[in-house]
Amino acid sequence: MDHSLPWFILKSVPGIGNLLFKRLIDRFNSPEFIFGATRDELLAVEGITPRLAAAIKQRKIPDSVKKDFDLVLEKGYKIVTMADSDYPPLLLQIPDPPPFLYVFGRLDGATKNIAVVGSRNATSYGRSTTRRLCRDLARLKITVVSGMALGIDSAAHEGALMGKGATIAVLGSGLENIYPAENRKLFYQIADTGAVVSEFSLATEPNAHNFPRRNRIISGMSLGTVVVEATRRSGSLITARLAAEQNREVFAVPGSIQSFKSTGTHTLIKQGAKLVEHAQDIMEEFSFIMETPVETDIPPEETPKKISGLSPAESKVFEALGPYPVHIDDLARKLSMESGRLSSVLLQLELKNIVQQSPGKFFSIGERA
Repeated sequence: MDHSLPWFILKSVPGIGNLLFKRLIDRFNSPEFIFGATRDELLAVEGITPRLAAAIKQRKIPDSVKKDFDLVLEKGYKIVTMADSDYPPLLLQIPDPPPFLYVFGRLDGATKNIAVVGSRNATSYGRSTTRRLCRDLARLKITVVSGMALGIDSAAHEGALMGKGATIAVLGSGLENIYPAENRKLFYQIADTGAVVSEFSLATEPNAHNFPRRNRIISGMSLGTVVVEATRRSGSLITARLAAEQNREVFAVPGSIQSFKSTGTHTLIKQGAKLVEHAQDIMEEFSFIMETPVETDIPPEETPKKISGLSPAESKVFEALGPYPVHIDDLARKLSMESGRLSSVLLQLELKNIVQQSPGKFFSIGERA
């Protein structure tokens, strides 16, 4: 671990951002050689001013950085630097890779990574489709990369775990500040077979401006990015744009034309993103890493909806629902059922975990149905 301390020190020099850090490493190979370079040698690097050269030569480790480094040792986290074999090789290809990553779990330097991102407030269709897709990718020995947010991100990690594969979560906070808190259990499950990583110091809060920076890592360490359920203003579209700028593939899972949650993904498809229904649609673009065929499931929307033990009224209501939420008033008109009676039946179906209610009195098939 001591080999990483010089990386902390160089990163703490005011004015040395990721871009300059990479230029210095490309020129001198290690922080130790950078610190040993002459003033003129430093000034020969594009972007290094006399002030920055002097700051590098007068390097000091701030107390906050020393405290962070000591906490890494205490907690048993790993620091993976750009010089380490475990550092994601694809990430090295972007213009401003993090000089090092804080890692909980294990990175193995693999390149068979696919990013899967989408709406935090996802529908049951989005979550179930994501789990199935990522389960199948995991069975193909593909590592699923996402951001551990609620909704699609969580479903992506869960699907990879269901497929007995590895998954990587990239946080927009420090490892000691798990966000969202609801995913604490998932945080540890991911680390069991894969890794949770961050470029931010351990105690960093999940501030809004951290997430676009986080997104470039998600797309940067992946061969391609799949977007599931994104509105036109979704942050997931930022990840897709970054993937395109990094010369990586962009994929999109289609949804209902009546769902505003799919407007962003449909826009991506119109712009040239490849439409994805199954894992094979992704693997066709990466045939050189295909190892074994994956079994194709019946898509969720085509799966027969047969639930035993329901009353006639419950069956009637259940069969009228789909993966996309429908308002109770629209459902009442469709079924010609009195609203009070319909509310009672919906409550019984909710208690059986086969129907779920969304804000605003919208109902859809539950994920366990």
